[in-house]
Amino acid sequence: MAFCVPTSVVRAQSARGGQAAPSVYVANRVYDTHGRRFIDFEAMLSDVTTSDVLFLGEQHDDTTTHRLEAGVLEGLARRRSNVVLSMEMFERDVQPALDSYLAGRTTEADFLAGARPWPRYATDYRPLVEFARAYKWPVIASDVPRRLASVVSARGLKATLDSLSTTDRAYAARDLRCPHDDYFKRFVKTMGEMPSHAGSATEESSADKAATIERIYLAQCIKDETMSESIATAFTVAPRRALVVQVNGAFHSDYGLGTAERVKRRLPGRRVVVVSFVPVRNLDAPDGKSQRTLADFIVYTLAPAAPANAAPPK
Repeated sequence: MAFCVPTSVVRAQSARGGQAAPSVYVANRVYDTHGRRFIDFEAMLSDVTTSDVLFLGEQHDDTTTHRLEAGVLEGLARRRSNVVLSMEMFERDVQPALDSYLAGRTTEADFLAGARPWPRYATDYRPLVEFARAYKWPVIASDVPRRLASVVSARGLKATLDSLSTTDRAYAARDLRCPHDDYFKRFVKTMGEMPSHAGSATEESSADKAATIERIYLAQCIKDETMSESIATAFTVAPRRALVVQVNGAFHSDYGLGTAERVKRRLPGRRVVVVSFVPVRNLDAPDGKSQRTLADFIVYTLAPAAPANAAPPK
C-alpha cells in the first residue's frame, strides 16, 4: 500500500520553519503475523488503536520509517483522543524542558538547547513531537540518561547504583531485573557479530570479553527497565485509560522482548502490541512468514537504493 505523509505534519513543518516537505508517497507493505497475511496500513491502524501500549520499533537511520511513524500518529488521532507519546530519543532528566515546550512556556530554540535532541531531530523526530504538541498529547522522555548508562557499561550495575545521588537514582527504574534470558542470549549473539576494535596485540581473553559484554548488557538492561517503567507510569497516571505509543530502536522491542517484555511485567493483562519497521530492497518479495515471531505487525519499507558501486546484498 502507498501511504501519504500526513498533510498536517507537512503544514506544521512549513509553518514552523521546518525543512522542505518530502515526497508524499511512502511505499510499504504490512504483514500481520497472527493472521499470517499481508494487510494494508489502515487495517493495521484499526487493530492497534485498541491496544494499551503500542511499540514502534524503528531502524534509526531509515527515513521512510520516520515518515510512517508520523502516519501512525495521524491514524491514531483519527480514532481516539487519549494518546501519550513516549520516546527513547529523550532522557528522563529533560522531561521539564519537554513539558515546558509542549505547554508553550518556552521557545523551540530553548527547548532544543536543554533537551539534548538526537542528530537528525529536525527531520526524523520533530514531526512526531510537533504532532503531539498540536493535539495536546503528553510526550514522555522515557530513557535513562546516557551518562548513567555509560557508567554502568564501564563499572557494572551495582557499583553504579551505589554511587548515584538521590536525584540521579530517580532517573533510573526502581525495579531492575537483568536475567540471562532469551533477550540476553540475543544481545550476546549480536555483540559477538560486531567487529572487534582490539588489535591482535591487545586481544581480550574470553573471560574479559564476557565481562565486557555483561556490563554492556547491564547498560542495555537499565535502558529497557527505565523505558518500561516510564511507559507503565504514563499509562497508570493518565486521566483516562490511554494508549501509550513508544518509539524506540527495534532491538528494544523485537520478538516482544526487552522493553516490551518489561512493560508486560509492569502492566499485566494489558494489551501490548509491537510493530517493527523493516527496510527491504524489494517490496514485492518480503517473506513475512519467516519473520512471524518478530512482532505483531511488520511494516516493510523500501530501503534507499544502493550506490552504483556498492556490493550486491548478500
